[in-house]
Amino acid sequence: MLEKNNESIVYWMLLNNGTWTIYIAATTEGLCYVGSQNAPFEELAAWVNKRLPTYVLSEDGHVLNPYAVELIDYLEGRRKEFTLPMDLHGTTFQQSVWKVLRDIPYGQTVSYTDIAERIQKTNAVRAVGTAIGANPVLITIPCHRVIAKSGKLTGYRGGLEMKEQLLGLEK
Repeated sequence: MLEKNNESIVYWMLLNNGTWTIYIAATTEGLCYVGSQNAPFEELAAWVNKRLPTYVLSEDGHVLNPYAVELIDYLEGRRKEFTLPMDLHGTTFQQSVWKVLRDIPYGQTVSYTDIAERIQKTNAVRAVGTAIGANPVLITIPCHRVIAKSGKLTGYRGGLEMKEQLLGLEK
């Protein structure tokens, strides 16, 4: 059997901080996955299988430590922005939406319509919602800051309770 090189590994760890239990993962290129709160390992495994089918999963807290530190600092109110590299796997459209999400300031919210306008696809509000739902790195790409035009909290891959908690942290 051929040995896999480092480029084909998704390193992962279970981040535990207070009430937060989240699987996080990275490739040699950067953070590629932040899971839903209290989600099972299978959520991460299914994502890797779909998005990076030639990769193998390898538990390695040492590799993930810098990312864990930034996430913990955020969860504890000491960080408002993430600085470490990300390795995002998605379509060109998804990437354009995720790029705009990264520009939403800490503590602020925008609507799905606002995002569609920012990417100059005003008729693509539903597609924007789908792209936001496919965001592989919760928290670090702040899709929790996107709400309905009415101001109501709507869909979130991590669940509305997690979305409420994240928005509450930023108040």
